[in-house]
Amino acid sequence: MIETTFIIPILERLDRIESIVTDRASKHDPLMTLKDVSNYARVCEATIRRAIHKGTIKPFKSTGKKLFRREDVDTWLQL
Repeated sequence: MIETTFIIPILERLDRIESIVTDRASKHDPLMTLKDVSNYARVCEATIRRAIHKGTIKPFKSTGKKLFRREDVDTWLQL
């Protein structure tokens, strides 16, 4: 049988670990698809494709499905 004196410190450590992981995860920008960027920027997908062609926004991953970093999208929107 496990004593409660051992359980409480373990639970406190788990809470601290969870908060650290949550903080680190929130700092990393999620990758966005072309459709996500379109919804986020409130522009049509053709506008984003034209910007890619002009070079004003670059996808993070250009082979296959194009993925964008939110930080890059925000920079593009400020131009």
